[in-house]
Amino acid sequence: MCDSVDEVTQAVLAKNDGLAAGLRETLARRGVSVVNLLSSPGSGKTELLGRVLARAVERGLPVAALTADLATENDADRLARSGAPVKQLLTDGLCHLEARQLRGHVESWLPGGTSLLFVENVGNLVCPASYDLGESLRIVLMAVTEGEDKPLKYPTAFGSAQLVVLTKTDLAGPAGFDETAFDAHVQRVNPGVEVLRSCARTGAGVDAILERVLAVRDGAPAHRPPLAPRPHTHTPEGAEAGLVS
Repeated sequence: MCDSVDEVTQAVLAKNDGLAAGLRETLARRGVSVVNLLSSPGSGKTELLGRVLARAVERGLPVAALTADLATENDADRLARSGAPVKQLLTDGLCHLEARQLRGHVESWLPGGTSLLFVENVGNLVCPASYDLGESLRIVLMAVTEGEDKPLKYPTAFGSAQLVVLTKTDLAGPAGFDETAFDAHVQRVNPGVEVLRSCARTGAGVDAILERVLAVRDGAPAHRPPLAPRPHTHTPEGAEAGLVS
């Protein structure tokens, strides 16, 4: 029986990891790659994703999207303008998505033949970083208006990213954003990760993001971050604690 907050947390994460592993196998058999998009609120994630989806639809790619929020279907309405199948996932107050939620929508909604599923996670750089969704690629996005030290403030999110996307780059000058410092901070928490620049307003970076996603879908190895999601184990009371591999 769990008797501490840490033990409860580890038990919850361990259960999620098991579900995520099973979902990853199921998706692989169906030929579906999942892209998990993480960012804080206001990063421009929805607008940029809408651009990427529209470009995929133009190219005839079998793409779909799930978008998560605590309330409203506003983002689903915005993304649906791309022409791609879109589903809103309401978390009813939960600050992150879990593998069980994604599994339910994959089983009940995902259109047949879909090979690429974008999941827009809840706007939050804390909790979502700890939950594996069975994704093939984890992208962390950040707007220039958020400040170049964001990777140092949220090392778990940026340290688990397989691709980092800088958004709203047209505002870098007015915001006084230091791109050199930002790049250094990203590499400090996640050495070797690629950083793409983007601007939803102009469409800059849209094709590059889509190409990176398609490469992973088609078998290219994704970056291995130092904080990649790894299995959590719950040590029963009285058992000797060990390291999680």
